[in-house]
Amino acid sequence: MNILHLSAVSNWGGGENHIENLCTELAITNPEINNIVFCVKNGPFHERLKQTNIKHIASALSIKIDLRFAFNIGKACKTHQIDLIHIHDTTAIQLAIIADKIYNLPPFIFSKKTSFEIKQRKKTLYKYNYPKIKKILCVSEETMRISKKAITDHNKLITIYHGTNLKNKSSKTPFKLRDKYSIKNNTIIIGNIANHIRAKHLDTWVNVANRIINEEQKTNFFFVQIGTFTERTQPLLNRVKELNLNNHMIFLGYTSNASNFIPQFDISLMTSQSEGIPQFIYESMYHKVPVVSTNVGGIPEIITHQKNGLLAPMHDDKALSELILQLVDNPKMAENFINLSHKKVTENFSTSQMAQNTIKIYKHVLNNV
Repeated sequence: MNILHLSAVSNWGGGENHIENLCTELAITNPEINNIVFCVKNGPFHERLKQTNIKHIASALSIKIDLRFAFNIGKACKTHQIDLIHIHDTTAIQLAIIADKIYNLPPFIFSKKTSFEIKQRKKTLYKYNYPKIKKILCVSEETMRISKKAITDHNKLITIYHGTNLKNKSSKTPFKLRDKYSIKNNTIIIGNIANHIRAKHLDTWVNVANRIINEEQKTNFFFVQIGTFTERTQPLLNRVKELNLNNHMIFLGYTSNASNFIPQFDISLMTSQSEGIPQFIYESMYHKVPVVSTNVGGIPEIITHQKNGLLAPMHDDKALSELILQLVDNPKMAENFINLSHKKVTENFSTSQMAQNTIKIYKHVLNNV
């Protein structure tokens, strides 16, 4: 079975981490499956793949719909006798459809990794309902619920949780946060890993810090944010300066093996306004760091409020701040959360389980073409 994993994303994020985990797991458990990743040339994902044993092909993508990328998809399918194309982002769907018109490609599977509503526009609906897409793998039940509004054939939809890779965990980092930024031992580190995109709503992240440090006068907190900078970064930095938070907050930008820093966090804070299920939460559960998060997307499917974490409505920095302070004042609660979360993620949300569930879909599609 020859699978082409199609990514047209120009940065590194949870979606790319999912592809890497899937291919790595399948190489171990199912070596008869030949996985090839088709990605953007010289992008962060391409650079990362160069450091792995994962087979990959890179193509230039200078504009969103770059015909060279589409042509090269077709050529790769012919050269490598691809049986199935696993598409991992919406831009890649468009490019695969263009390539299919020219080369008559093998069947598609699409992974829907966010809980964004699918726009009810003719071109968008055509893309998502393209007949070559035989299955849509939803990252959460909430993602499936939202997708049903736009997908005509609900039988195409199935939920497969991504989970965390239990085989490659490490806490090795090039430096210790407390050492590098002179953070005192009694200072509480609030951590977050997310690229600077609209869905992550890092304005709320800054607002939480402002409430705790400036309004509540709790100065024994330090906020660490890790993730790729974008056009949204400078306004965030400006607000941090305006609020006099520079001594209590650092934005590290893109950092390789960012999840290795999680054990150095005292609390993981997620402020997203839209999600599938973020890898950051899975990783925090594994590393036994308590989670405070907004209750968006599929997050409530793995974090139950007051049972193994704390949840608040999106944009509600007041509620999130209060939950953080509540958790700090209740170490026994935090201990219960992390023990339950660790058990839950290791037993139910591993990338090994994700890979085996995905194989079943591959085989089902190919047996019914």
